Amino acid sequence: MRKTYRYRLYPSKAQMSRLGDTLESCRWVYNETVALRKTSWETNEESISLYTTNKELTQWKKDKQELKQVHSQVLQNVQVRVDLAYKAFFRRIKSGETPGYPRFKGKGRYDSFTYPQSGFEIIDDRTIKVSKIGEIKAKIHRAVIGNVKTATIRRYPTGKWYVCFSTECDLMPEPHKNDNAIGIDVGISKFATLSNGSYIPNPRWVKQEEKSLAKAQRKMSKFAMGSDGWLKSLKVVQRIYERTSNRRKDFTHKLSRSLVDNYGIIVFEDLNIKDMVQNNHLAKSIMDVAWRMLIDTIKNKAECASSKVVLVNPAYTSQMCSRCGTIVKKELKDRIHKCNCCNLEMDRDFNASINILRLGLQSLG
Repeated sequence: MRKTYRYRLYPSKAQMSRLGDTLESCRWVYNETVALRKTSWETNEESISLYTTNKELTQWKKDKQELKQVHSQVLQNVQVRVDLAYKAFFRRIKSGETPGYPRFKGKGRYDSFTYPQSGFEIIDDRTIKVSKIGEIKAKIHRAVIGNVKTATIRRYPTGKWYVCFSTECDLMPEPHKNDNAIGIDVGISKFATLSNGSYIPNPRWVKQEEKSLAKAQRKMSKFAMGSDGWLKSLKVVQRIYERTSNRRKDFTHKLSRSLVDNYGIIVFEDLNIKDMVQNNHLAKSIMDVAWRMLIDTIKNKAECASSKVVLVNPAYTSQMCSRCGTIVKKELKDRIHKCNCCNLEMDRDFNASINILRLGLQSLG
């Protein structure tokens, strides 16, 4: 099982400067690798392999002294990222999607680098050591379980630094303490409606910060782009976005932990969110509630807790009567389910959650 642990770093000013220089060196290698592959195809119609770009990297390090200040495997990993970007590009072409060609990274657009095998060490719960940077203060607030495979250092837009350790561990979760099952219908008016009749209100994180964000953006617009005042205002805007993101993540993790601890079987609709956000009237609200984040977080926690997460076909879950199975046509504005056959009248989302639970249990036999 692969797990990731994220910890906050507190580098000194000198270390922040070296970390920033490392990111710039990685950005240079990334752009040069993209340019190399792009030129090769445009001139000779040849696709360069990762092995070929690695050989070019050796020559680049001889010509550019700054690259010698970066761990060799970090630079190799940058070229692995380019290779993965090209593989994803060709995969999208084959599947008929609209592909986006790998882009060059502008200044400030490259924000992380990875030690794929070595060059890093956890000294204690307050310090980590990374090659070419030195010992950095860190807050290791929980123990790292398993064999650490990679370490990724990332700079966030607000200037905060974090390290993520990816580990591989042999985890044998105990059987779940109960077989309770729950069906969950996610929505916008209510964040989630459960098949036991309870519901979770929508926190609407973006709406909570709309006024603060608009005020900060208005202030930023008064300055010339790139000026000291503009950069200072930009930091305020970035902090608002970060605060919204942190609240969303905190809510999602707490809710997912509660569901996984109390239910052995959790059933959701397998929603096509990519198509749903094409609706211009609902796109902002759909992106704010982050249904996919909730489902993915529950899946990750369920794997360690021996819970089962089931995704069912969403077709007719809202239209079908949960008592008699009759299809009752509704528009999106209709919030009450009324069945003319069995006279069942209940909340539309509650009715859907019962249908979702039934389909999930049927799929499990």
